[in-house]
Amino acid sequence: MNRGFFHTILLLGFLLLASSCSNFQKLLKSNNVEEKYQAALNYYEKEDYYRANELFKQVVPLLSGTAEAEKANFYYASSFYHLEEYISSSYQFNLFVQTYPRSEYAEEALFLQAKSLYNQSPGFEQDQSQSITALEALQEFIQRNPTTAYAEEVNKMIEDLNRKLDRKAFENAKVYYNMRYYRSAVVAFNNFQRENASSPFSEEAAFLKLESQYLFAQESVFSKQEERFLEAVDFYQSFVDLYPESSFKRRAEQIYDNTVIELEKIKVRNQTSNQANL
Repeated sequence: MNRGFFHTILLLGFLLLASSCSNFQKLLKSNNVEEKYQAALNYYEKEDYYRANELFKQVVPLLSGTAEAEKANFYYASSFYHLEEYISSSYQFNLFVQTYPRSEYAEEALFLQAKSLYNQSPGFEQDQSQSITALEALQEFIQRNPTTAYAEEVNKMIEDLNRKLDRKAFENAKVYYNMRYYRSAVVAFNNFQRENASSPFSEEAAFLKLESQYLFAQESVFSKQEERFLEAVDFYQSFVDLYPESSFKRRAEQIYDNTVIELEKIKVRNQTSNQANL
């Protein structure tokens, strides 16, 4: 490409950009509400959501009570969503649904409000209050709109949030195991199984409950060991009944074999003790 031609293209681009910025600044300072509104719509359609948002921010309060207000409010909320400002978009969509419950945009607004909350959901390592709020919003949406075209996407988000909450609950139970508080770990894993029976982490929780019980029995005073090892045997039986093809099966069998050995040692020790007392 000719070097002079290239410089000309760059200059034209710069001039167009400068002109565009200049026009936008004039619009921001203008008192013509209709001109601002139409420009905001044009920017939105061109996916220039920042400029659209700035103009909608100015005109939305001024359009209250007019025929354009409904569309302006919806596009204003949508511009926040496209800018990934999800706290603002969830607030604005919620406000829109409350203000215009019969709007042609109401279903989409309720969906995008729930999706905005979903997009604020943090990783499973963090507090999951936001995930619970998003889950409730998505469930409410699907209940109010059972035949919605968004059903598949909503169900996927619900599934993802449930999986995240399951993971959080499982990791919380696992804290006791990692800290070697085995008695507390058994209780925590048992609660997790009861409250999250269909969780993909239930199998691992069942195995870790078995292992925790075995380690708890090992650490117990002699007078309590037999009872606690026998409980480990019960956990093993439940585990293999529920998960006969588990990837943890070999490790579970090793724990069971070790438990049987420990019980045999206890039996011999008790017999020796009884004979000594005769």
